Amino acid sequence: MITEAGRVVGIEDKALWVETIRRSTCGSCAAQKGCGQGLMNKFTDGRRNQLRVLLGSLSVDTFHLNDEVEISIPERALIGGAMMVYLLPLITMIAGMGLVSNYASGDVAAALGALGGFLLGMALVRLHAMYIQNKPAYQATVVAKFTPAATNSVAITVSPHSE
Repeated sequence: MITEAGRVVGIEDKALWVETIRRSTCGSCAAQKGCGQGLMNKFTDGRRNQLRVLLGSLSVDTFHLNDEVEISIPERALIGGAMMVYLLPLITMIAGMGLVSNYASGDVAAALGALGGFLLGMALVRLHAMYIQNKPAYQATVVAKFTPAATNSVAITVSPHSE
């Protein structure tokens, strides 16, 4: 499980919208100047991300806007999602290019086949995202809720979570 702290910015019936702040260790990396990720982090450092987070067994009534919460994301979902988003369109693009190249000659036909395969891959990624949208095994869930820092105490409500 990967955990992250965030702030509640929206409330639904069975989920919360949580805003997280992206953190990075790129500032201490030796390959910072030659790394594309380091360049992107310079433009987006401190940018806030919003996630839809399932409540699990917790009640929506216990949460209010601006509450501080801790969320967890299953590692399987993170790795599988990265593979789906990056690898599937690449594979379908290459397959589309190869398939069209077998039946038509020329670079234009191969490029159109690659474009068609890429678009098919992106459509499959979107269908997969819609399919797993409410499946707890693939979604971030609320692990804990923190009380405001003004009271100098932290109350944690832990939800049972099974993989």
